[in-house]
Amino acid sequence: METAIRPAIAPRTILRIAVGAMFFMAGLCFASWASRIATVQAKLGLNDAALGAVLFSLPIGLMLSLPFSGWIITKIGSKRVLLGAILAYAIFLIGLGLAHTTIELVLCLVCFGFAGNTVNISVNTQAVAAEGVHDKPIMASFHGLWSLAGFTGAGIGTFMIGHRVNPFHHFIIILSITAVVSLLVSRYLYDDYGSAKTTETPSLSLRQRLSLIFPLLTLGSIAFCSLICEGAMFDWSVIYFKKVVQAPIALQGLGFTAFMFTMAGGRFVADFFAHRFGLKRTLQVSGTLTVTGLLVAVSFPHVYTAMAGFMLIGIGVSSVVPMVYSAAGKSKTMSPGVALAAVSTVGFAGFFVGPPVIGFIAGLATLRASFLFVAVMGISVVVLSSRAKLES
Repeated sequence: METAIRPAIAPRTILRIAVGAMFFMAGLCFASWASRIATVQAKLGLNDAALGAVLFSLPIGLMLSLPFSGWIITKIGSKRVLLGAILAYAIFLIGLGLAHTTIELVLCLVCFGFAGNTVNISVNTQAVAAEGVHDKPIMASFHGLWSLAGFTGAGIGTFMIGHRVNPFHHFIIILSITAVVSLLVSRYLYDDYGSAKTTETPSLSLRQRLSLIFPLLTLGSIAFCSLICEGAMFDWSVIYFKKVVQAPIALQGLGFTAFMFTMAGGRFVADFFAHRFGLKRTLQVSGTLTVTGLLVAVSFPHVYTAMAGFMLIGIGVSSVVPMVYSAAGKSKTMSPGVALAAVSTVGFAGFFVGPPVIGFIAGLATLRASFLFVAVMGISVVVLSSRAKLES
């Protein structure tokens, strides 16, 4: 009697599942914190202005981690960095739930941001390795899993709030899940210890050195412009629906929900589009959709037309950062970890600079006018992508 032999899962498929699981856990940790911000605010008695100042600690930690992340990945490899950073991320999440004073919260947020961005750089380095053994782009689908984890984390947070579970116990559960998943997939991640080398170019002139890093600066600039658009949606979409669209209270979150839905969905189809039409065309279409969505929302500030515009914006920004990370990770002049850190440094500046600039323009003119500035950033994505030397 013959025994049926079940085909083994291809190693590259296992690697993709393992890296995808880590993307999901990173998104779950961040969303778990985001879902309980209001609870922590009430616990510490912070007004909106004080909370805004406290939350600025998160990007401080993120920016502090940028030079460290690229350096440590080249020393011990992205696998080891990722496993350590994801556990630290979940542990500092518990610290946020335990904070009893504003100072404690600020310190924990700096550490949470530091660990979170170290996770971001190392997990994207793993994603570059996983993409390298596939014959088509898969980077955007990993970021789609991060977005999917955001919805999951928000749902869990809503459940915890509804059942009056305090943040500490909520975050203990998230830490436990993170630890178990990390343990299960750790052996299947790509071990790049000792393989990350930075290309040495001691004999090149300054002009030649600049020519080598210029492509990375271009990629960072594309990410910068797109992340200004993304940051505007995160920070100003609800306010736009409240003040410009004048939507009823029950519908004021509709634009943000529509944006998040299409951004997550767009990431699962962006890889196919990039494989079919090329990186440059993907970025050009992404920027065009972002501009179109913003112009629709500004020109027709009504609930459903604005919602349609925000959906287009979500599709537009969905693929830009994953595609830029994918291109940066293939740099021939430096290791993936260093290249990703460099692009992130430029790109994420837009995420944090954009919202205050929008507020400044809104103060001088109107919020509706400030969204035209965001549209200019979408146009910049198209222009920069068209002029950059990218794979077609």
